[in-house]
Amino acid sequence: MNNARWSLHSPRRRRVLLGTAALACLAGARSSAQPAPKPLTVGGLPVTCNLTLPVACKASELDPAAATRGPLFEFNKYSGWPELKESLMSGRLQAAYMLAPLIMDLANSSIPVKVVSLGHRSGAVIMVRRDSPYRTFRDLTRKRVAIPSRFAVDYLFLIRMLAKEGMTVKDVEVVEMAPPDMPAALYAKAVDGYATGEPFGAVAERAGYARPLSMTRNEWPNYICCVLTVRDELIRENRPLVQQLVNYVQGAGTWLDLSPDNRAKAVKIAAGPRFFNQDPNVLQYVMDNPSDRVTYGDLRLIRSEFEELMQMSIAAGTIKRHGAYENYVDESFVRNINAARIAL
Repeated sequence: MNNARWSLHSPRRRRVLLGTAALACLAGARSSAQPAPKPLTVGGLPVTCNLTLPVACKASELDPAAATRGPLFEFNKYSGWPELKESLMSGRLQAAYMLAPLIMDLANSSIPVKVVSLGHRSGAVIMVRRDSPYRTFRDLTRKRVAIPSRFAVDYLFLIRMLAKEGMTVKDVEVVEMAPPDMPAALYAKAVDGYATGEPFGAVAERAGYARPLSMTRNEWPNYICCVLTVRDELIRENRPLVQQLVNYVQGAGTWLDLSPDNRAKAVKIAAGPRFFNQDPNVLQYVMDNPSDRVTYGDLRLIRSEFEELMQMSIAAGTIKRHGAYENYVDESFVRNINAARIAL
């Protein structure tokens, strides 16, 4: 028995036990230091309708919890709606800010996507040259007017304004054009006017050669265009992450509308190369002239507003048939919002 006690407490035995414990601790440390999950990539265009997205991405990155889990989201900039649409359809993107009528059309075509939040309200303008004689839409008869896409709500805004003067799109020449090209086209007189989201109206207005013929803030204040959209499989596989995204977007929207200082901070973030890579002075012009040119706080999903867009899109010929609201909208995340605190 003495020999047994001696063998249990021998120096060699202690070295073996200590070595085994050290290996176990090292293995435990390695397993606990697993790499943080990759952030969710969210696609979008560099337009102020999407300003809640850079704010949400930056806020999630600066959240104290990011020190252990990493940022939740990252922005992936696209130059046009067709490329963004293809990435979302193919599954290369799981989430994006998209045109509301385009999502309705995709859902009608059995593409598994759902709107989970708005991104903004208002924010579209119809611009003409400052030195032009155009004061009403009747003055644009047989004139050339650019739109971003026939799926863009900017196009529906043009139709709406023409209808107020008893006109249709057949009374003007409509051309599709990438929004960044519109200010130069107006300057060169290649078009007589254009309908677009900001900041591409502000670019020409701030440069001094264009003025708004109409703004949604005056004519259609509850206007919605860009909506936060996710693929159905993301909802099935990671519902908590989708909820966090909606929480951060709502937090960003509330924060943006809270004060001019917050908007100025957002401009500095969004103007950088990681996000919009644009002139901050132009973005700030949108924020200030006037302050409700684009608004972000009210991001509710309201069935009647989407139904109106659906009917307008069908009348415009961009959507061929009516689709049920539930086919393209999932309200559950908005109903369960716990808006994230934005500390920037």
